[in-house]
Amino acid sequence: MHVIFDNPVIPGNTGNTIRLCAGTGFTLHLVKPLGFLLDDKHLKRSGLDYHDLADVQIHEDIESCFASLIDARIFAFTTHTTRHYTDVEYRDTDALLFGTEPTGLPEEHSHHPRVTDQLRIPMLPGRRSMNLANSAAVASYEAWRQLGFPGGV
Repeated sequence: MHVIFDNPVIPGNTGNTIRLCAGTGFTLHLVKPLGFLLDDKHLKRSGLDYHDLADVQIHEDIESCFASLIDARIFAFTTHTTRHYTDVEYRDTDALLFGTEPTGLPEEHSHHPRVTDQLRIPMLPGRRSMNLANSAAVASYEAWRQLGFPGGV
């Protein structure tokens, strides 16, 4: 499985997701531009000592990221759809795509021809969005659960 952060800007969210990916065995893909340096102290602190345990790949743009995921179905997470993340039967090659913290996914990325479907995490009315790292964790653990927690103890 893969988690994609398209232009993340808050280092703590990326650091927390590095820990998430280290714990699940998922690969984290970061699409430039990044709103922080990879040696940022907040990124390091939130990732603790998990950086060496996670597979993190950096991509120059969304096209190169998608090109690296040849067999993946790509699911774009957005508040602009009615289909829930629990409505999918996940495969171990799937990718979960999340947008930047302040604005979400640009429309051209959420509607990209490589995107298989758009999904949402339900929230109460009047709420704009969930925290990026929390959203990635919710979706990742649902996918991992469906796959039977391979490699987990």
